[in-house]
Amino acid sequence: MESFLSKLKGKKIILGSNSPRRQDLLKGLEVEFEIKVNPVDESIPSDMPADYVAAYLSKLKAESYPEELAENEILITSDTVVILDGHILGKPNSEQEAFDMIKSLSGTSHTVMTAVTIMDRLKRITLEDETTVTFRFLEEEEIWHYVREYKPFDKAGAYGIQEWIGFVGVSRIEGSYFNVMGFPLHLVYEQLKKW
Repeated sequence: MESFLSKLKGKKIILGSNSPRRQDLLKGLEVEFEIKVNPVDESIPSDMPADYVAAYLSKLKAESYPEELAENEILITSDTVVILDGHILGKPNSEQEAFDMIKSLSGTSHTVMTAVTIMDRLKRITLEDETTVTFRFLEEEEIWHYVREYKPFDKAGAYGIQEWIGFVGVSRIEGSYFNVMGFPLHLVYEQLKKW
């Protein structure tokens, strides 16, 4: 039987993401890839529903490459959003903003949506995954400890589930854990197998 890796021989995978978490996760699929990130204006239309945003941004990132892809190249771009009560919690700009975001997640459930766009010169597909994450009630001291020690300013919703706050705070998860980290690996793997 032809192996997964042999099907991708001769293909060059490009990951359009600076996220160290996505890079580490893609390495876990045992595929070789290079990183190439094009700058993109990530402004979103003000009337766009929150659950459309990850797919919109993932496609936007992919669209910044079309003239550049060679015949043997496969591009992967991705975006993750944290949604609470229909509103997106982006990346915090300060310690106070990070604290406020995590405090709003304390004792409640929220949705994490990740979209991944995979394309070559002939085709493009966008996959989406959704996970529900529940936090127990967090004490203010716990939130401040996490914010000051882990500085989650590059993370949607101001937290990483794979870090201390996830260890002590997440009481329930429904869906893919890796989706919450920003990369639904099972979907990426299934799609690359078909490519």
